[in-house]
Amino acid sequence: MRECTRVHLKHDAEREEGLIRKKVAALAGVSEATVSRVLSGGGAVKEETAKRVIEAAQQLNYVPSALAQRFALRKSGNLGVILPMLPKVNLFSTYYFSEVLSGIGMTAKQRGYDLLLLFREPHEPRDYANLFRTQKIDGCVILGAQDVPSERAALTELQEGGYPFCLVNQRFEGEAYNSVDADQQAGSRDAARHLLTQGFRSICFLNGPSVYSNSQDRLQGYRDALEEAGLAFDPVQVLTGNYSRKSGYLQAKAVAALVRERKIDAVIAANDRMAIGLLQGLKELGIRVGDEVALIGCDDSDLVRMTDPPLTSIRVPFFEIGCEAASRLLDLVTNAEGSGSFDVKLPVKLIERASSAP
Repeated sequence: MRECTRVHLKHDAEREEGLIRKKVAALAGVSEATVSRVLSGGGAVKEETAKRVIEAAQQLNYVPSALAQRFALRKSGNLGVILPMLPKVNLFSTYYFSEVLSGIGMTAKQRGYDLLLLFREPHEPRDYANLFRTQKIDGCVILGAQDVPSERAALTELQEGGYPFCLVNQRFEGEAYNSVDADQQAGSRDAARHLLTQGFRSICFLNGPSVYSNSQDRLQGYRDALEEAGLAFDPVQVLTGNYSRKSGYLQAKAVAALVRERKIDAVIAANDRMAIGLLQGLKELGIRVGDEVALIGCDDSDLVRMTDPPLTSIRVPFFEIGCEAASRLLDLVTNAEGSGSFDVKLPVKLIERASSAP
């Protein structure tokens, strides 16, 4: 008796399903066979037709599975995140990457998308467009992009192909790519102003490589503050690392020599990792940060609260940057109302601690 009831219920459900599909076909102006192909995710159907069928189904409160919609509209359901593969660096343990990825991942999940992480070796071809051509991703966020010819060529191909992508913490002079960043120039300007207000007059700047726009922006902010104060910019007071802790540590000898010769009395490092490495190196060389020289980092990562002395740092909202990048990009992918090209800069904030005391 129960088996008979189940059979009747199944037939009733199939009959109801058939009636709904007839209504969908009539509303979309297509055949029932086309509706079946679209909603099952199988068969070759023009994208415009598939979109019309899905919209008709939704108007009738008949919602096909997410998988069927992705097949029908040739969508993968994946948001790609392109990351640099850095030798001897665990990206997920670094504050910058972990925060940005957390923001991207949370937003993607809320929007019904999965993340596909794609690691790029330093010297491998940057064939980003192929990820779209093979339908692996519907949009991509690019982290760690560098202003080098191969990167520019890959981004030009994406732009010309109409593929939705977004750069995080990077811009390219002369190009109007979608990007989300923090106001890096304002951050280093505020850091230098803070030191000048505290009475420091000879400020060294420990920068990152020039292939990153952040390095250029932070250096410009530092120069702006010096100019405001009527101080000359001295290239000798600008050192370069690679944003790693080791590179900051290796610059400690140069900084210590400048301190002992009384050529500088403060240092701004373009990220916390270099600042922490520099702090360690100076301590080993007998230079007391917060006493003989002031030091400011950038990022306001968790570690700066635990250094001795605690580091003043520029707080950069990396998690929010990730959220904003994913949200804006997915608006483009889904053709949300009001979506279009974007260039977003989020505000930063200087957090004062003992390392920059007068």
